[in-house]
Amino acid sequence: MAQFTVHDETTAPEESRAHLAAGKNRMGFVTSLNGIMAESPELLAGYNALAEQFGRSSLPVAAKHVVWITASVGNRCEYCVAAHSTVALKVGTDPAVVEALRAGKSLPDTALEAVRVLTAAIVADRGEVGEEQVARFLAAGYTRRHVLDVVLGVGMKTLSNYTNHIAHTPLDPAWADQEWTAG
Repeated sequence: MAQFTVHDETTAPEESRAHLAAGKNRMGFVTSLNGIMAESPELLAGYNALAEQFGRSSLPVAAKHVVWITASVGNRCEYCVAAHSTVALKVGTDPAVVEALRAGKSLPDTALEAVRVLTAAIVADRGEVGEEQVARFLAAGYTRRHVLDVVLGVGMKTLSNYTNHIAHTPLDPAWADQEWTAG
């Protein structure tokens, strides 16, 4: 197994240091994920750029958390499920919603359920979702822009989920209470 270094501000390649600082500013500390991504300044910069853009996207905040957790569950990323569950709870997401997302179960809120279903389909079907799936999402009150914002969030999670699979990213202590194991 290839060993990946979890860099910090002192060991990262020079080109990654500003991106580590940006991630630290966003998360409050240098995450293990960002530390590993720092080996490739371009990957870290791309991930941070997607995170920033998804944060600005037109989706409601609760829907963004649904995308992050659902994509991470679909990609079986234990690190990201734990991280995003922690963050979702910290910002006031209903614990029952977080638990349902972690279990891949339906949500009682129809708008959030539409986001969950579309996100899960995009991940499972590698983006080849049918027109009826998109139509159901639109019928739940979302727009075509929202569809593309979900794609953006899935793209962001694909970068991190795949990095974590390859690098076996160690779970940060901050996420330990929400540790999750892919079933």
